[in-house]
Amino acid sequence: MFDAQKILQQVLGGQQNAGSLQKSRGMISSDHVTGAAVGGLAGLLLGSKSARKFAGPVVQLGGIAAVGTLAYQAWQAWQASKNGQTPASSPALANDAEGTTFLPQNAAQRNDMSLMVLSAMIAASKADGHIDAAEQEKIFARIGEDNLSSEEKAYLMDQFRKPLNIADLTAFATSPELAAEIYTASVVAIQPDTASEVTYLNNLASALQLDPGLRSNIDSVVKTA
Repeated sequence: MFDAQKILQQVLGGQQNAGSLQKSRGMISSDHVTGAAVGGLAGLLLGSKSARKFAGPVVQLGGIAAVGTLAYQAWQAWQASKNGQTPASSPALANDAEGTTFLPQNAAQRNDMSLMVLSAMIAASKADGHIDAAEQEKIFARIGEDNLSSEEKAYLMDQFRKPLNIADLTAFATSPELAAEIYTASVVAIQPDTASEVTYLNNLASALQLDPGLRSNIDSVVKTA
C-alpha cells in the first residue's frame, strides 16, 4: 500500500511522516505553502472554482492532522453542548486529537484514514460537475507529470474516473466519529456556492446519519479555520 499521507500532505500542507501534530506545527514555511489549493496536487485535487483556501495553523498541521483536528474539535463542541456545557468559542488548533479515533497513532490506521479522507475530498470536488471528460484528461496529464509512484498515480486516476457515489463513502463510516471525519473532509474540500454542491453535502450528511448539531459544528469549525 502506498503512503496516502504523502498525497494528502501535499494537498493540505504539513510535513510528511510527522510523528505528531505538535511536531508538525510551525515547520511549514509560508513561502512554501500558503494554503490549500495553491498549486501542484492541491490545485489538481481541489481545482474547482469553489475550493477552499486555508492558511496559518491549518496548513502548519497539514494533511490528515488538519482534517482530524477539525473533526475532533467539532465533535468535542457537540459533546459539550449535549452535556449542557458551553464549548470554547474559537479554540486554537492543537494536538488534542492525537491518539484518538480522529487521528490514530498506528501507522496503518493513519494511512487508511488518509485514503478515506482523500476519497471524500475528491468526491466533493466532483459535486459541481466541474470534472467533465475534458477536465479529466487535463487531470490525468498532470498526474503523469507529478512526482508520484505508479501506484499513487493509478489510485488518483481511479478516484477521478469513478462516478460520484455517496455509498462508497458511507461504507467507510463504521463509527459516528469516522462519519464526522468524512463529512469534515468534504467540507474542507469545497466551499459550497452552487446548488449542486449544497445538495451534495446535504445528501452526504443524511447518508452518514450526522446529527444536525454535529453537522452545524463541523460547518462552523471549518468555516472559521
